[in-house]
Amino acid sequence: MKWCEVSIQTSHEATEIIAEIFRDLGAGGVVIEDPELVNDYITSGKWDYTDIPIATETEVVTEKAYLVVNGELEGRLQTFKQEIKALGERGVNIAPAIITTAELQDEDWSDTWKQYFHTEKPGDRVVIKPTWEEYEAKEDEVVIELDPGAAFGTGTHATTSMCIKELETLVKPDDVVFDIGTGSGILSIISAKLGARDIQAVDYDDSVLKIVEENLEQNHVENIVSVAQSDLMQNVHGKANLVIANIIADIIIRLFPQLDEHLEPNGTLLTSGIIEDRIDDVINAGQENGFAVVKRKENKGWACITFKRANEI
Repeated sequence: MKWCEVSIQTSHEATEIIAEIFRDLGAGGVVIEDPELVNDYITSGKWDYTDIPIATETEVVTEKAYLVVNGELEGRLQTFKQEIKALGERGVNIAPAIITTAELQDEDWSDTWKQYFHTEKPGDRVVIKPTWEEYEAKEDEVVIELDPGAAFGTGTHATTSMCIKELETLVKPDDVVFDIGTGSGILSIISAKLGARDIQAVDYDDSVLKIVEENLEQNHVENIVSVAQSDLMQNVHGKANLVIANIIADIIIRLFPQLDEHLEPNGTLLTSGIIEDRIDDVINAGQENGFAVVKRKENKGWACITFKRANEI
């Protein structure tokens, strides 16, 4: 099988939205080359040695996805270009929006993935390990196994890594958790491994559900996490102690009115995927629905905000 590597140079702000566009087009996976992230690793001491220089230009992110070369490819490429143009027209910073393509053989695709993904520790306890790597966990570590070729959402992006760090303190034994917009299922898997007893993982895009189920089985938490297609909380049942929404600002704003029906007294809402320009919009929407900020973190132009009902703080 032949693959077409579609590459776009874009901004940090547009990264996750473009990943969703790639996924909707049937991409076999997404690679994000972020010079800020590389700089972080070089300065963190996680590599024993590297001759990679510190990047001085960090505004441009290169995002790559892989589409099967077939009769539908040309139409998908045209759709991709139209979607990118529409993003810019909606005010999303997509610059410089340079798109290139290259053809790869199937074996090249496999090698490409393994260049980009290695075992990472985004939190104090949580370790994200690609399925092909070996890792000996320390006593207090929680190891999550993922095949990054399967879906976007591996814990390296700032929005997800901030959520992971918060989950390490928020998840309590026997909690009920709702993961809204689950993506790869990574935050549901982490919640289960941290002790939650019942997790409902939902996503509007039903094409990701098979990937989520495979990741649950890989991590032996399929009996704890259920998966369903849902527009926000339409198809969740009961009330949760913790609701996770690592999506985008507009969707989080729509979520607030549904919380009274689905969030337990003294429950917590963990939100992420919020660009700097939309922080106030999300906070204001929370206040209008009786919620107040209990914690706010920002990293690389993204915010992770934890809310509780104002009368419970």
